Amino acid sequence: VAQRAKKYIRVLAGRPDAKAILRGGPSHPNLYATVKLYQTGDGVLVCAEAGGLPDKDGACSGGVFGFHIHEGTSCTGTAADPFADTKGHFNPDGCRHPYHAGDMPPLFSSGGRAFLVFLTNRFKVRDVVGRTVVIHAGRDDFTTQPSGDSGKKIACGVITA
Repeated sequence: VAQRAKKYIRVLAGRPDAKAILRGGPSHPNLYATVKLYQTGDGVLVCAEAGGLPDKDGACSGGVFGFHIHEGTSCTGTAADPFADTKGHFNPDGCRHPYHAGDMPPLFSSGGRAFLVFLTNRFKVRDVVGRTVVIHAGRDDFTTQPSGDSGKKIACGVITA
């Protein structure tokens, strides 16, 4: 295990194969995130860092946010839904949620910041370049169809090579 962890640390120190710069929508203008994707022989190593997440104060503070790759290719939309053009979760195999290729672990906020690194074999980097990454206002319940009831889309970015 330690050997593989060292390998992934070396990968993360290199140049990503693709990345997305996320910006918050009108309701969360200070929200930002960077998502980097690294193609490895084991799958795609995804590294996400976010700031400006809406946080609750008090003893049970923090927040949990749905985090997905969507099939759309644009972070545009309407006044009512600023990121409507992101469409649904990236799901080329027609799987039920939470087994969509674009379903990712949630972001857990600490003082408005989040950091997440995980490995997935659900897609290759080339499959998602040009698609969108979305942070949702609520947590993903991993049950509700078709998208986990994560709530409003609050940040978006397009994946570029």
